[in-house]
Amino acid sequence: MSKRPSGVTLFNSPLETGTRAVVVLEAAYPRALDLRRLTWFDHLVVHTADAGGPDSLHPSLPERTGELLVRRRLVEESVTLMRRLHLVDAVADGDGIAFRAAEEAPAFVGLMRTTYAMALKKCAAWLIAEFADLTAEEMAGRIENRLNRWAIEFRDGAEGPSGAGA
Repeated sequence: MSKRPSGVTLFNSPLETGTRAVVVLEAAYPRALDLRRLTWFDHLVVHTADAGGPDSLHPSLPERTGELLVRRRLVEESVTLMRRLHLVDAVADGDGIAFRAAEEAPAFVGLMRTTYAMALKKCAAWLIAEFADLTAEEMAGRIENRLNRWAIEFRDGAEGPSGAGA
């Protein structure tokens, strides 16, 4: 039996998070999402029930909002990985840099057919339909109405979602 090399992780790795980012960006296409909005969407796509959506993909652990503190850097690393794999493109506009599903993304996402992957695609489609075109304030209001405990974290401008998400 072969041993996994020391330091290699799959859970909450750039590969796992990057795969979610590609699925979210593919659902959002042709929109581009900035890093802040993509960070929030990475959290929300696995906790959709918290936002009034379909059943969450991940368990509803009491401290899950703490995930947001470490998620931004992980999402940034994952987008960098997915850009190297030609699954995500960076686009610059008047608001800064945002990310869009690359030309190869639909084929990659289409190959994902496990039960979990199909549920992830469903959650991403719901998330984009519900939140992608909202302003940061509208998004905060929607979340606040569902979960009061998120209000302070969500309204924190440093890590909250950006405006319209390009």
